[in-house]
Amino acid sequence: MRKLTIDGREIEVAEGTTVIAAARALGIDIPHFCWHPELSVAANCRMCLVEVEKQPKLQPSCQLEAADGMVVHTDTPKVREARRAMMEYLLLNHPVDCPICDQAGECKLQDYYMLYDLKASRLWSEEGKVRKRKRAIFGPHVIYDAERCVMCTRCVRFCAEVVRDPVLIEVHRGDHSEIAVAPGRTLDHAYSLMTAHVCPVGALTSRDFRFQCRVWFLASTPTICPGCATGCNAFLDHHRGEAFRLRPRENPALNRSWLCDDGVLAFRLHNDHRLTAPELGRGDDARPVAWDEALAEAATLLRKVPKTQRAAVLSAEHSCEENWALAAFAREALGVERFFVTGRTAGTADDLLRHADKNPNRAGVRSMLGAEPEPLERLVDEATAGSIRGAVALGAAAATQGPAAAAGLLRLEALVSIAPRRGPLPEAAHVRLPSPSFAETAGTYVNARGQAQEFPQAMSPRGEALEVPDLLARLARRLDLGLPFRSAADVRAAVAPRLPRPAAEGGAP
Repeated sequence: MRKLTIDGREIEVAEGTTVIAAARALGIDIPHFCWHPELSVAANCRMCLVEVEKQPKLQPSCQLEAADGMVVHTDTPKVREARRAMMEYLLLNHPVDCPICDQAGECKLQDYYMLYDLKASRLWSEEGKVRKRKRAIFGPHVIYDAERCVMCTRCVRFCAEVVRDPVLIEVHRGDHSEIAVAPGRTLDHAYSLMTAHVCPVGALTSRDFRFQCRVWFLASTPTICPGCATGCNAFLDHHRGEAFRLRPRENPALNRSWLCDDGVLAFRLHNDHRLTAPELGRGDDARPVAWDEALAEAATLLRKVPKTQRAAVLSAEHSCEENWALAAFAREALGVERFFVTGRTAGTADDLLRHADKNPNRAGVRSMLGAEPEPLERLVDEATAGSIRGAVALGAAAATQGPAAAAGLLRLEALVSIAPRRGPLPEAAHVRLPSPSFAETAGTYVNARGQAQEFPQAMSPRGEALEVPDLLARLARRLDLGLPFRSAADVRAAVAPRLPRPAAEGGAP
């Protein structure tokens, strides 16, 4: 261990810890562009210079390892003057794009200018500025503005070190330097949007988020990525009921500081194809109705099906609380003995973050049911054969697709769908009951490691959507049947002992 003093405060850190990391542990923010805790040290931006007693020159704190007895000062006049000079150099050719730049409001260059520079440029003419590429398409998700780039090389190191795909390179020299895509390549790997995330300025931006919303309008809520079974910790940024992006939330034990592109874009599960009111009718014949009419029709259809021919479909997309509520309703109110599970179909996996199971809570479904649910394919087969005639289904996705699956679902005489958005299951249903999206309800997912992770509600349910426990309680009353829960609090209390160990919590924004 090494004991040092930073701005009058003592701290003991492990051998090999850098001064900037030690300061961060004390809550002292040393300005930086190129340093990132998950990447190698570049020491090229020179913004993190600090004064160390008994050292003749300022030292880059990102590169300087802590030593016993070291005394560090991070905010002396000498340090501030060095940072001011560095800012003047960086801003010499920088465009005045802040009013149209997506990074405005969360830009380190903007913040440090207000702290250290606050002076007009000494460059005598705008014509003397070095001109570079302004809208270079690097890949399907990322666009590059070379004039805004401070050449911190975070993006280059991220691709080479984390993704192990050195698709980004440095080209040219001096103030003509810029980032480029390697010849014959495109920035299209599964983590390309993280290059925009690690960019401290507005050089690399998301083509999806570009010009969509000013960041100071966005509220940020900690959540769990709904994109796959890894369960990455994330922040959901939203405004007036619409989700705009997911950002990684630091969790060293799980996703570190990263999200895959599918995870970043998983906010679309909240925005797209939403069901906002109850509907009756299948396919194109569906029409919106009042809740009372929808619940009455659902109750009538379910009563016509014998208990032995009823089933429940749980959802690997939905929370433990929603799945437990449906399982309890199906057992107690409908007498169901057959439980199936659906969700999004399997996809691509890798050894970094992506899991082949594209559902966040398949393990949670097993925990809530206390057994392995049957696959949806079996329900389709039995519906086709006529041995199952009615079902209540949670979720929009159908794990089995194609003409045969659709025909099998259409053979059901009573299919009641509870879902936040349109999809194969709601389209085949006689009654569609809108529920909240992952962003509109609080709950728990259990990831592929068996870790339970809670997430809070970020927004109010859209339209007439009802929380699943409330919706099921109303349907049970229509059926003149009782339930083992009366409120969401009852559901949480019942779910808690069925959950595996909790996962470590993620960090702050």
